[in-house]
Order: sequence, then structure tokens, then C-alpha cells
Amino acid sequence: MMRKNRVSTVAMATAVATASLMLSGSGLGTAALAKVTQIRTPPQGVLVEPLGNAGEAVFPAFEGWGPTKDGSAVLLLGYFNRNKEQALDIAVGPDNRIEPGGPDFGQPTHFQTGRQYGVFAIPIPKDFGTRRLTWTLVANGHTSSVSFWANPPYWIDFYKNHANGNEPPRIKFSPTGAELIGPPRERFVQELTGAVGQPVPLTLWAADQPPTTVFEATPPGGSAAAGREPATRPAGTTEPPQAIIGGRVFSGGLTPAGGGGAAAAARAARGDIRVLWKKYRGPGDVKIADETLALINDKDAKKFVEAKTTATFSKPGVYWLRAQINDSSGEGGGGDQCCWTTAHITVTVK
Repeated sequence: MMRKNRVSTVAMATAVATASLMLSGSGLGTAALAKVTQIRTPPQGVLVEPLGNAGEAVFPAFEGWGPTKDGSAVLLLGYFNRNKEQALDIAVGPDNRIEPGGPDFGQPTHFQTGRQYGVFAIPIPKDFGTRRLTWTLVANGHTSSVSFWANPPYWIDFYKNHANGNEPPRIKFSPTGAELIGPPRERFVQELTGAVGQPVPLTLWAADQPPTTVFEATPPGGSAAAGREPATRPAGTTEPPQAIIGGRVFSGGLTPAGGGGAAAAARAARGDIRVLWKKYRGPGDVKIADETLALINDKDAKKFVEAKTTATFSKPGVYWLRAQINDSSGEGGGGDQCCWTTAHITVTVK
């Protein structure tokens, strides 16, 4: 029943996303949506065909939605840049907009290559209901969009994988600062200053609760097998959501999660926690001294480990940086949308 409901939901999301793509590309207004009597889905190979070095599209991705620790709910989004060698800067405006109510909902303006998971979240009020938002991107002349809402089949528990007991890393930006976990609830949590060409220190502390159950191999049904469903999940949903990208649905993202002994060895080499720093917004180039930091906390959930690097900026202005902290589940939580933590900071450069 769950699979049947998801297929129906995905078909509807595909129609909306494709209609938005067709209308934005043709210059028609949204009022024309009601006049569309037949909608064709995008070419089925558009997201899985070989990537290009440059000149390709950037697809917005709806990861899912769910409650945060304070009881409010957020919509979680990422993107897929199909260019292997071309990172793009797309300013908020006609080519990078979320509507209605936008165009600025805190989305990135700098798009790294490849699949980027859960890069920002949009808080929604309790009475949000079935209202929908649409994120539209125009990159290299290609227009793509995704419509998203608090859709029950895309409900996520951001804070626990109920199959193995895993939880996201906890982070803080000072030894005595507030702990952050899961998706970003604020647009930015730290404000720094710096000068052009001068390294700006980036420091955070991270701890992680490792999985309480370890499988020698992936259990039947994947890592989201029986036991994943919490009591608070909306009725009728039993599986981790599949991201909507370019009007199509992908389970577990676009890279394999891996499993077995080889994957376990690779995870050990990566450390218990990985801290990744990336440019999120800003007028110039950003050089991160150590874009990825591997931390060992001996699988001690209470042990915070310091992660230090620097960022150097090429132009004056206000920059946003994204800190993504992964645990052993890796990018995108291995497809379960748990467990990692994201936070944004700003740096004002003179």
C-alpha cells in the first residue's frame, strides 16, 4: 500500500515539476498551468546519463520534511549539479528563486559539483497544511524546478535511524556553546569577520552517537528495514523518502551506499566523524585549507573533538559557508536521510 501511495504521489510531483519546467522555459505565466491538458515527463535518462564537464543543468532536490527538536517542522532541500568540473554561482532572483513568498528562502547561490544533500531547510508553520513551494534554477541555459510540500510519504526522522539506532553528530561552535544537531534551523549560527587574502580560522567541536546495531551486511529491505518506523510518523508511511530531483524520484540518492566488510574498512579510514566546509554564498572565491577533516572520538557519544581549518577570501563582501558533519553513514546518510548535521555561518570580509 505504501509503495502504491508513493507512486501516486510521485506522479503528481512529476507533473507539477515538469509543468513548471515547461512553462518557465516557454515564458508563460503560472496562470497558464490550468490550460495544460497533457504533460510529458522529462527524458528518463536525463539524470543517470554520463555527466558532463561543464554546460549541464543543476537540479534542485526535495529530500523530505519532518519535525525538529523544538517541535517545529522544516522542508529539507539539496541539489544535483551534473557538471563534473563546473561549480556555478547563481544569484537569488529570476534564475534562482523559491515561490510563492520568495525569491529568497536561504537557498545556496554557489553550487558545488555533484549531488549535495540537505544543504538547507525551510521552516514551516503548524498551519502550513498542503501549501506548496517551487524552487527554480536556471544554469547554463537549462531550467529545472521542483515543487515540494509537507507530503506524508516524504516524512523524515532527522534524528534517529530506527533500524540501527544511529543518530546525527552533535556540533557546537565554542567549547561551551549550544549543541546543534540535524538540519539547519537558523539561516546562520555564527558571524565572523576577516580581510581579503587573510586566513580566517574556522573551528567547531563534534561528537557522535554511533549505531547501536551493526549489520555484517545490508539486511533485507536495506538499512531502513523493519524497526525504522517511529510512533510519530504520519499514518501510511513506512519507508525513508526518495528524493524528488528534476521531476523524477531517486531512492538513496545517486551514489551507492555500500555495505559489507569493504565498506566498513572504508568507513574506518574516514574516521568516526567527517567535517566538510564548503562555500554557500558570496561574491568571490573561497579557499578552504582543509575542506574535509576526519575526526576520531573513539565512538564515545559524549566526547567532543575539535576540528580546525581556515578560509581565505578573494574579494570583500558577505560570505556564507556551510559546515556538513557526517558520521559513518556517509553522504546523505547512505540514502536514509539520517544521519548528518548541517550549519551555516557568515563571514564579512573587508
